[in-house]
Amino acid sequence: MVLSRLADGVMRSAENVSDTVNGLFFEPVIRLGVTGLARSGKTVFITSLVANLLNSGRMPHLLAAKEGRIDAAFLQPQPDDTVPRFDYEAHLSALSSSTPTWPDSTRAISELRVSLRVRPKGLLAGLQGPRTIHIDIVDYPGEWLLDLALLDLSYGEWSSQVLDRIADRSQAKEYLARVQNTDPEAKLDEPVAQALAADFAGYLNAARDDGFYDCTPGRFLLPGDLAGSPVLTFAPLPKGGTAPRKSLIREMERRYKAYKSQVVKPFFRDHFSRIDRQVVLVDVLGAIHNGPRAVEDMRGAMTEILSSFRPGRNAFLSKLVLGKRVEKILFAATKADHLHHAQHPQMTAIMEALTRDARDKARFAGAQTSALSIAALRATTEDTMTHDGAPLNVVRGTLLDSGKQAAFYPGDLPKDPNHLLGAARDGAEVWLDQDYQVMRFSPARLSLNPGDGPPHIWMDRAAQFLIGDRL
Repeated sequence: MVLSRLADGVMRSAENVSDTVNGLFFEPVIRLGVTGLARSGKTVFITSLVANLLNSGRMPHLLAAKEGRIDAAFLQPQPDDTVPRFDYEAHLSALSSSTPTWPDSTRAISELRVSLRVRPKGLLAGLQGPRTIHIDIVDYPGEWLLDLALLDLSYGEWSSQVLDRIADRSQAKEYLARVQNTDPEAKLDEPVAQALAADFAGYLNAARDDGFYDCTPGRFLLPGDLAGSPVLTFAPLPKGGTAPRKSLIREMERRYKAYKSQVVKPFFRDHFSRIDRQVVLVDVLGAIHNGPRAVEDMRGAMTEILSSFRPGRNAFLSKLVLGKRVEKILFAATKADHLHHAQHPQMTAIMEALTRDARDKARFAGAQTSALSIAALRATTEDTMTHDGAPLNVVRGTLLDSGKQAAFYPGDLPKDPNHLLGAARDGAEVWLDQDYQVMRFSPARLSLNPGDGPPHIWMDRAAQFLIGDRL
């Protein structure tokens, strides 16, 4: 195992040397990771980003586009032959058809390469011709990212943490009842193990649907081709006095270790550790709608997600010696089109407060971070109505469930985010001031002028932060 780790380290160092040399002397590559927890809008974000890079008429805050230095933008075959291609064309077709629909959500890792031919600026403009810059966009579920924290936990530590956390959750009632009637030290009976794993997976899915964000292991939610395998047939059990050979708890521990070594570590080694820039998408409005508990849970998840990164500056020597580090991280609150633009500053302030601890740690390590409110695809229009004799800022759109047009006012977000976060940290059950509502809108029918990508909110600012310094 020692030789294997050494060999793996040598191979990774060689890859870093190759990537660094190619980036400096040939065609630079930016490896951009896109992740977020369920229903945060990863697929729509990538589709809109690519479409607006290919047709940059709506990207005035991307300086290279504003200055007219992007001569061409095109898709190319991705460099990783074993990773599924992000199905950009199908997703764009779903959004731009005569009856637009939201594309299917992310369920596995995928990749897409966008190449830009960019003219340099400043003194180099007269000395160099255009150069090609590749942007490799890697899409992966946020649930997989949370799994990286398991690498530092033994089976006993993980079990204890999970059982303590879910003791009072109604979603875990069925699973906890099964655990209560199970002897962990009994001889392994495979149907018992399968029933425990199935009930635990049922709890994780129910908890995620109800707004919890601490739902690991992530592959229990998105099993893919691992469904039914022993590596996904384990669950947390209380520690007893002993753990006899061939006992249920002994086998659960073995499968937990296999999950870490055969699922989590390969993801970190093959994909996550190679990322240069990262965007984390967050459904802030959904969490606020679910109440103080969901907001506090999300804050903890954001801190845990950041702890998975190796933030820092990708200087030439550090990449050769230590491997790549994530040098820029954007925390983006999605669905900004569900709010009138007058409330966007409050939404961004809440996003900044939610990720304060995580961003401070990243800055200390040398990474640049930012928080932003965005809408990858604008599905609403803004309007002002009169309510009780006073103007009320609303958004209008087509409701996803009924297909009817509706005006929507979600509630007035506080200017001081601590009014929300303080109540969340104190364990409040409900918001004292008012309820915050969420509507689900269908995508609006697109009518695009030549050279324009899909309408959005601040995707150009997101792109400028993530890749603008390299263009």
